[in-house]
Amino acid sequence: MSDSAGTDRMSVAKATYGRLRAGHLSAVQAALEDHVARLDWPRERIDRYRDQRLRALLAYARERSPFHAARMRGLDLSSVTVADLARLPVMTKREAQEEWDAIVTVPDLDRAAAERILAGQPWFSYAPGGQQIFSSGGSTGVRGVYAWDWELFVTLACLAWRMQAREERRGPRRPARLAVLEAGVPPHASTPLFDVPSAAGMETVVIPASEPFDEVLAAVAAARPTHLVGYATVIGRLARAALAGALEIRPVRVSTNSEPLFDEDRRAIRDAWNVPVHNLWGSTEIGVQAVGCGRAEGLHVCEDEVVLERVDEDGTPVAPDEPAARTLATGLANRTFPFIRYDLGDEITPLPGRCECGSSFVRLADIAGRHDDDFHYPACTVPASVFRHVLGTDPHIAEYQVRQTPAGADILAVGSPDAAKLTASVAAALSRHGLPNPEVRLQKVDRLPRHESTGKLRRFIAMR
Repeated sequence: MSDSAGTDRMSVAKATYGRLRAGHLSAVQAALEDHVARLDWPRERIDRYRDQRLRALLAYARERSPFHAARMRGLDLSSVTVADLARLPVMTKREAQEEWDAIVTVPDLDRAAAERILAGQPWFSYAPGGQQIFSSGGSTGVRGVYAWDWELFVTLACLAWRMQAREERRGPRRPARLAVLEAGVPPHASTPLFDVPSAAGMETVVIPASEPFDEVLAAVAAARPTHLVGYATVIGRLARAALAGALEIRPVRVSTNSEPLFDEDRRAIRDAWNVPVHNLWGSTEIGVQAVGCGRAEGLHVCEDEVVLERVDEDGTPVAPDEPAARTLATGLANRTFPFIRYDLGDEITPLPGRCECGSSFVRLADIAGRHDDDFHYPACTVPASVFRHVLGTDPHIAEYQVRQTPAGADILAVGSPDAAKLTASVAAALSRHGLPNPEVRLQKVDRLPRHESTGKLRRFIAMR
């Protein structure tokens, strides 16, 4: 295909997507008022609504999904509550991908069709049934393919933005411009989800966070945003640039997501701009799980649309004051591809007491994460997201592990990728981030080495 033909195809794809997305964003704005109002619900109403949503989801999934029908055999759905979820087996990441066709509830959508959509789209797109198909390597490196239907996106966008929208409504109306520092390109879900105005008349500009930082910095400076949303580490680095005098912007609100918000980044944001920070914890599978209110510590669980269970190694729920081995999530809004008692792998810690913002939604401590995933070379630092963007979206890779070397990286990959093409792509990405003459080697393996006692997998192994 010639360059001009490729450009024309991209232009047509963007225009087609834009027309349908305009209607989608209108649906989000129409639903946002209801979601903002839910933040003031009393505890009893939250619990009642959540149980009703759960019964509706389980009934739908049992009728439309052979995978879930087998899991729910013998369960009386007429009176089921959140407490009854413990009677169901845990749903794993590998099951979600290997049993795709038995899980999806839409007759004309299967894994093969989803892969064709991913392979053929030059830009974000909608499937004939209105679904959006996304792919991600996630923090674990296990490639996943996910389907979001029209109503699920509306719900998730409202969950992502209702805290900010509530605060915007309490303050004076002013011209607003949102800089969206996300993946920026398909097949990641972050850009469609966060490129959403939270206030009337707000303009948005998308700046791919995976670009070299100098380019990101220049684009943000040119945009002069009043609001920032994006990867926590990228916004933290922008804040440090502002403190050093290299960035002149004056945001009034900051929202972080996709990565743990470390203390050093939160401090930098506070010192640079002294603005409310809305941290978000989510996943492509479940969507938005918890969001910070910007007034007090922690994250409010989106209990009206997600059930989180802290469980032990056997999947049995534990008390709030007891240690947990992992977290299971049930997304109440996803009818097309239901995730029920899905193993997120993250550890969460409940916070006591009611938040000063007035919401009765349960709060969690900020989700912890690894400080050592990024690779530091003498000439530059390469974020883990650079590798995730290339490796995590390759349909021929099931899992991967990246080991830093003095001049580049060694990659172990489970699957059947095109080694030459993949190493060239990774090397090009490293070069763009400032690593001179990167050396990248890829080895195909049957399985990846895991910790002998915990069974956990180190995805990124930096040099010491």
